This record gives sequence, C-alpha cells and structure tokens, in this order.
Amino acid sequence: MTLNIPLSGDTLPPQAHRLIEAVRELVEAGQGSVALEQPRPEPAPLAPEPVRDGGVEVRLLTASRQVLLDGVLLPLTRLEFDLLLFLAEHPRRVFSRTQLLNAVWGYEHTGERTVDVHVRRLRVKMGSHLPLITTVYGVGYRLSDEARIVVLPHE
Repeated sequence: MTLNIPLSGDTLPPQAHRLIEAVRELVEAGQGSVALEQPRPEPAPLAPEPVRDGGVEVRLLTASRQVLLDGVLLPLTRLEFDLLLFLAEHPRRVFSRTQLLNAVWGYEHTGERTVDVHVRRLRVKMGSHLPLITTVYGVGYRLSDEARIVVLPHE
C-alpha cells in the first residue's frame, strides 16, 4: 500500500497524525516498513501551447507515432504519419511526387496519384482551418510556411 501525505506547511492535520501513529505501531510490531520517496514531478501536458496568432499547433510524437492536433489525438494511418513527419523534417523544401514515393513509401512502383490521395486525406483530417501542406503546381508538395508542427522524438 502506498500512502501519500503532503508534508508542506508547519502543522499536519489531526487525521495525518493518527495515520502516522498507526503506521508507526505496525512498523514497531514488525508488520510493515516505511520508505520515504520524493514526489515525482508532474509531467508536462501534451496539449499545445497557445499560439500567439490564434493558430493551431500539431505535435508529432515519434516514439509512439501519435499526432496531437490542438491537444486532441488524431488517428492517422502509417503512411499519413510518415508523410507528415517527412515533410515536417524538411520544411521549406518542395518534393515531387516521385521523391515522396521514394522517401515515404520506399518505392515508386505505384502511381504518383497515391501521394495526392494521402495529401488530400491529411488535409481533411487536419481540417480546413489549418494550412498544412502546400501544393506547388507543376512540381509537387511542401510543408506550408504557416504550419505549426513540433516533432517530439522522445514523448
């Protein structure tokens, strides 16, 4: 059993004194032990920090392969996640469909329109209020300059 008694302040409430006495009696009778531990710090919330211009921040948690949109878990397929992560890791670079097929899918044997389908699905899941992937007509796709994406590798 674990008991958590905050020891802040100068005095303990009477209930805490009674509990401590009961534990002391158990220890003295050889029926228990006491171990003191420092409280663990609370983990930082995963919700995004407010963005000054009212935009929404996307967090990519690479260790768990999860995406948080405005603090809400967003279900993405494996390839949607990989495509978003690849673009987030290469901001301001334009990639052709063939380059994306090679980098994300690992091959180019499928049609280039596969990339278009996955980009469209990502846009729908992210919502129209969030500019995420920009189409560079005649070339391919890139991460939007307005995209607020944070990649967190160890969360």
